[in-house]
Amino acid sequence: MLQDRLWVMVLESKKTTLSVWSPVPQALAYMMANPNPSKPVFGMVTNGDDILFVKVMQTNTPQYDLSRVFAPFASARELYAVLQILKRIGELISPTS
Repeated sequence: MLQDRLWVMVLESKKTTLSVWSPVPQALAYMMANPNPSKPVFGMVTNGDDILFVKVMQTNTPQYDLSRVFAPFASARELYAVLQILKRIGELISPTS
């Protein structure tokens, strides 16, 4: 099920600038609740300007990996990179035919 494999956390801020890194600990906590620990779970955290991707694997010792920060409003190349990552995540989590 898609909702168990991809998590998106949106950080909303008004009149203050919050880093895209701020919600990462909370996102990791949510992602550790993955109901299917044998498969990786993917997350995307955004503050409206920046995007960060997260991957969690629940092996004997849980591990996570973070992407670099993408700024899709800064250039079309950044937006294209984000779309490519989302496409790849979609391929990884969608049921095989």
